[in-house]
Amino acid sequence: MELLKTIPNGLINLVVTSPPYNLGKEYESKKSLSTYLDQQEEVIQECYRVLQENGSLCWQVGNYVNNGEIIPLDLVLYPIFAKLGLHLRNRIIWHFGHGLHASKRFSGRYEVILWFTKSDQYTFNLDPVRIPQKYPNKKYFKGPKKGELSGNPLGKNPSDIWDIPNVKANHIEKTCHPCQFPVELIERLVLALTNPGDWVLDPYMGVGTSAIASLMHKRKSIGAEIMPEYFQIALDRIRLAEKGELKIRPMERPVYDPDEIGVSLPPKTISLGTNLQGQLFETQSDYEAGAADESDL
Repeated sequence: MELLKTIPNGLINLVVTSPPYNLGKEYESKKSLSTYLDQQEEVIQECYRVLQENGSLCWQVGNYVNNGEIIPLDLVLYPIFAKLGLHLRNRIIWHFGHGLHASKRFSGRYEVILWFTKSDQYTFNLDPVRIPQKYPNKKYFKGPKKGELSGNPLGKNPSDIWDIPNVKANHIEKTCHPCQFPVELIERLVLALTNPGDWVLDPYMGVGTSAIASLMHKRKSIGAEIMPEYFQIALDRIRLAEKGELKIRPMERPVYDPDEIGVSLPPKTISLGTNLQGQLFETQSDYEAGAADESDL
């Protein structure tokens, strides 16, 4: 809240975050659900204030669990967004294959991203996030377009169900954070909902994944984190990215299928540098020639 109150009205193009789920993790104290919702409303109101009229807000949440009963947080948070007049464009289902196994209910393997816009005029770039067509060579068999490709040659719309591995166990991006975003999840939102040079805000930044995904694609990043350990890891990861040494799972890699024989792909590294003006350097030598002093990062 201290950070949010310093941000001018309408500066931010995209708010993307995953707040605490009120589960009693190391970075939160468990509260009553009503108290939790009151605190979330305070933060959401400030995010709405700093959001541009053509901007988007993406709130990624799971379930609040109390004595084995689950309460979907997207359902109880929705009225807060609706009261502000935000427009829900998609309820994106993020599906993943790993997590704790439940014993008295089916194991949870998805979370939800609520994508809101502030107005009906908003940034949406589909081409950068298209995925391969299922039948890329399929053609019209009759009519005026007979013989032409029936699908977009750039790929298809990824729809609102996203199958992206979560950061668990041997995931190349794993840190000590228990609920870490995969970079490719935020990449898709950044590429689709912002343009180069735009500001991306994450009020619960954790280990800096939203900053990395934003800087990789020539956006500017701002965020807050109250856990000193996570804050330091975020800085370390950004510095590794600046040196081209941060390993991430690339967006174009398909989800592993044990039934499909193929060559294992090596981890992808990114090369990225920034200075305080948000300029980006494509190579390490360019970074060394023009980047700000390390103490200013």
